[in-house]
Amino acid sequence: MFKIGDKKLINGWAFYDWANSVYSLVISTAVFPLYYTAITEGEKVWFFGIEWEHPDSLYSYALSFSFLIVALISPILSGIADYTGSKKKFMKFFCWMGGLSVMSLYFFDGIDTVWVGIIFTILASIGFWASLVFYNAYLPEVALPEQQDRASAKGFIYGYTGSIILLIINLILIQMPDTFGITAGMASRISFVMVGLWWIGFAQITFKRLPDDIYNKQPDNDYIWKGFHELKVVAKEAMNYPTLKKFLISFFLLSIGVQTIILMAAIFGSSELGLPAMNLIITILLVQIVAIAGAFIFSRFSEKWGNITALKVTIATWMLVCFAAFMLDKNQENVEMYFYGLGVLLGLVQGAIQSLTRSTYSKLLPETEDHATYFSFYDVTEKIAIVLGTFVYGFLYSLTNSMQWSVLCMAIFFLASFIILSTMKKTKYVE
Repeated sequence: MFKIGDKKLINGWAFYDWANSVYSLVISTAVFPLYYTAITEGEKVWFFGIEWEHPDSLYSYALSFSFLIVALISPILSGIADYTGSKKKFMKFFCWMGGLSVMSLYFFDGIDTVWVGIIFTILASIGFWASLVFYNAYLPEVALPEQQDRASAKGFIYGYTGSIILLIINLILIQMPDTFGITAGMASRISFVMVGLWWIGFAQITFKRLPDDIYNKQPDNDYIWKGFHELKVVAKEAMNYPTLKKFLISFFLLSIGVQTIILMAAIFGSSELGLPAMNLIITILLVQIVAIAGAFIFSRFSEKWGNITALKVTIATWMLVCFAAFMLDKNQENVEMYFYGLGVLLGLVQGAIQSLTRSTYSKLLPETEDHATYFSFYDVTEKIAIVLGTFVYGFLYSLTNSMQWSVLCMAIFFLASFIILSTMKKTKYVE
């Protein structure tokens, strides 16, 4: 059994980022969306007896539905997990659910099997995001407050590094299928299986090192009702901490911008700037590589200048990204080079802001045994932000017929987050 603050325990915890981040890069961002578009382009698809003229809308709704499910179930399950001391069991369940669902995307091999792609997209997304609730909740149990910035950053650095390695392997497979005696479509489907195996396989290192129940909970039989009670108690507690409440509001506002831009960046480059798929994948890889350095640099910056100052710098940089994207035009000479430059700027703060928000929230928590329940509020805040952000983005696009105004609007949410963050009082570990 490792003690809190032990280097091996922190490394084991952080290694789950190495395991699961291949999902967010290969499945959510790069390979699967392009594969789905290639299969459904110019086609009408049927799903649950409904004909969809725009398959991209169906895919978007599927992801939104998965976020909604996670937002509904994670507070309840985390309350049960805290009451019964079973965070690791829940984390394992959703890891296996996500990994097996990703591998099942192999059976999505044509327009007649779109239903397979949609159903397992939903299940994989639920598995990924739900497992992160319990993973994040372990941070205050594996690292001391003064270690949490570096530990959180280490997780993101592991995640970006692992996902880059697997994406490059997948791209070699997809770009040179003849070398391996397969078709490009089969190469993509094999990539989905590789993601699932990578995710489940490397997660076992984390599961081996994480403690089972550090508070030795002895739950009664009526643990579901007691789980609901746990949720109610924590919700009431959270409202009594003004600094924590302010941070959650600020986190909600910045997440609207961060998550919407991450999800829509490839579509912006393709639809608004007319960039080919390979340019977009190069940009995605560039963002991941720079994000490794960004997470490391800002973890050190926060140690010297404090979490709040570091977060304000990243938020200001995100606003700059929004203004720069607004200024881009597909008719500009060398527009792809400007887009690459924007990718570098985005990468510098993408990993940094995600890492810093996680560790800052962890430091703001009161003395508690209910870490999973507290982190479920963090997770739900992010999911609702994604739903609102993508809606605002799409609504403005429909009004203006230009994604540039949608991107510019995200700067308003960043500004509001910056202002609220500026009113937060310093605490023992957050300044």
